[in-house]
Amino acid sequence: MSILRSILTPRAVSRLLLGWGAVAVLLLAGDLLTPPVAGPLLVGALGAVVAVILVCAFGVVHEAEHLARRLGDPYGSLVLTLSIVVIEVVLISAVMLGPGDHTTIGRDSVMAVSMIILNAVVGLCLLVGGIRHGDLAHNRTGTSSYLAMLVVLVSLAFALPAVIGRDGSYTPAQAVPVVVLTVALYAFFLVRQMGPQAATFREVGGGTPAATQGTAPRTDIRTVVATHRREILLRLALLVATVLPIILLSHEMATLLDDGLGRLGAPVALAGVLIAMIVFLPESITSVRAALQGEIQRVSNLCHGALVSTVGLTIPSVLVIGALTGQTVVLGESPANLLLLGASLLLTATTFAAPQVTAVHGATHLALFAVYGIVVFS
Repeated sequence: MSILRSILTPRAVSRLLLGWGAVAVLLLAGDLLTPPVAGPLLVGALGAVVAVILVCAFGVVHEAEHLARRLGDPYGSLVLTLSIVVIEVVLISAVMLGPGDHTTIGRDSVMAVSMIILNAVVGLCLLVGGIRHGDLAHNRTGTSSYLAMLVVLVSLAFALPAVIGRDGSYTPAQAVPVVVLTVALYAFFLVRQMGPQAATFREVGGGTPAATQGTAPRTDIRTVVATHRREILLRLALLVATVLPIILLSHEMATLLDDGLGRLGAPVALAGVLIAMIVFLPESITSVRAALQGEIQRVSNLCHGALVSTVGLTIPSVLVIGALTGQTVVLGESPANLLLLGASLLLTATTFAAPQVTAVHGATHLALFAVYGIVVFS
């Protein structure tokens, strides 16, 4: 009971009630929030949804940090990454299986996530971490593994269908080997990351005192899980239960955003960018906190690991759903977005090829994200 009481604190219960209560209110509202929505009601509903998402996001961060200290990296970071990415995949799949034409939902979502993670979140982390701690050393072997995965997965997701596909779509004969190759490569990566190569995803020299304080012994994860099984399972359950309202509310927020942005004449792609920022808010907050503590390898584990998981799980999912439902899945990106994505990967490789990353590296990533913003509004 003491463990349960220490986990299900009044603040944690309040976040759960607030998040799920907001989901229930939106479901009960029904047609009231169906576009077109009256201007004052639209602004009020959108503001309330964003506020609830922010409160729940801090709850997710709290549980993720407890798990990270208990499990150590890369396992702790992987818990937060997979919990958010898997639910995001479920959300995209639900949209595809729903009414309407959603041929580009997978491409638009993953593209927005890619630019946000590679440039906005990583750039901000390197900037604040570099200003606070100076030059920061990272584990180049682990980071290189992430980047190698991203080069292959992103090429299969966006570049190849733009070149060999029909109107940016894979044919069934092309989609099957792409799905098999993507899933197999991602599965092999996870096995290596959680097993023989786990040490390559840890902080250089064991990390800062803040990073190592209270961290689980790194020698045997099975011993840690066996010793603290109940606490780990309870925190995992609470983390997922707090993440779910964020995803569900983000989905409802998409409708309100489309309505509002449509009235303002804003580009359609902006809604996808805003949704991606909200969905990955917990991971972003955790990454910035890690950077402020000087845990730059954890930043890479959270950011690059999240993107590897997003591409590795989302693209096969949308291709399989498209094949089963007979929907066309457009993955091929525009030349402008392909140029920016290629520049982002090249900049990331250049940044993390150095033994230490600096605030200047962070500023360049943020500048590239600003360019992406210009393209979105063009």
